Amino acid sequence: MLHFKLGARVDGETILKGLQFIFQEQGMTESVHTWQDHGYLSTYINKNGSFANLRIYPHGFVLLDLQSYDGNSQGQEVNSLLNKVEERMKDSQDSTGRVKQLPPILRGGAIDRYWPTAHGRLVEYDIDEVVYDEDSPYQNTKILHSKQFVYILILSGDVNLAESDLAYTQAITGSGKEDYSGKDVLILGGGDGAYYIDQMVIDEYKKYVRKTCGDVLNNLKGDCYQVLIEDCIPVLKRYAKEGREFDYVINDLTAVPISTSPEEDSTWEFLRLILDLSMKVLKQDGKYFTQGNCLGHLYCPVEFSKEIIYVPSYLELWVFYTVWKKAKP
Repeated sequence: MLHFKLGARVDGETILKGLQFIFQEQGMTESVHTWQDHGYLSTYINKNGSFANLRIYPHGFVLLDLQSYDGNSQGQEVNSLLNKVEERMKDSQDSTGRVKQLPPILRGGAIDRYWPTAHGRLVEYDIDEVVYDEDSPYQNTKILHSKQFVYILILSGDVNLAESDLAYTQAITGSGKEDYSGKDVLILGGGDGAYYIDQMVIDEYKKYVRKTCGDVLNNLKGDCYQVLIEDCIPVLKRYAKEGREFDYVINDLTAVPISTSPEEDSTWEFLRLILDLSMKVLKQDGKYFTQGNCLGHLYCPVEFSKEIIYVPSYLELWVFYTVWKKAKP
């Protein structure tokens, strides 16, 4: 892919004629379309099935997209063609123009290396192996191997956690500032266990990503912990009704729930419900840890602080909150 932005309103026909010979050298068949006041679209088709679309807009923006089957010879041809077009445009335009060549996007491979971030940016990971890929009744679970991030857990297309992401675990548990000795702790969600609805995630996570969960998941119940494979909302409601309280509540549920029904109609209301129920089971001097969440319309007044952490496999900054109940007057 190649695009260039020229400094002024351009003559599309001049640009088209200036680039035609490059495609003709490749033996490509040309088809030109033009629209009054909307520029040009020229398509070039090669005998081997590869093709190029050249779009020239009258306001000075020019796009060149090439598609070819993945192969060493065709890949070299594509790179050569892009380089020639880029050199031609740099030679023919003044310094006000901008030329940008983008790396190729590889589609249809045995391994999908492209995954979006939470903010919708497309990221190419260095994935070299699909370790696990299965559907449960709730979601698709993938565990991929990366040279940089080691094993990555992906749930229904959402990058959840990788072995490289110790910073995430530290941030959502208080960044090493808390003493959990003798404390009652409730964990909601967690790719490596805790209150999670999907047994499949736990089974495969403990098999492949033991660096992050150790041997805790070998048994769902130990001397000082218990892992429940249940929906956390009924459990929270039951604990609230029983008057059970915790020193810490750690909300590590997925950013987007599998489903908000039958509890709420919208994701934000669902997240607010989780937070409100968590406050009901949190001790007056307790702390609630989570990633970004909704803080409005709770049953009790709260205060909060936040910390911004870079999570390696997310390739972006992530916000973690500590929430506590306001002191009673």
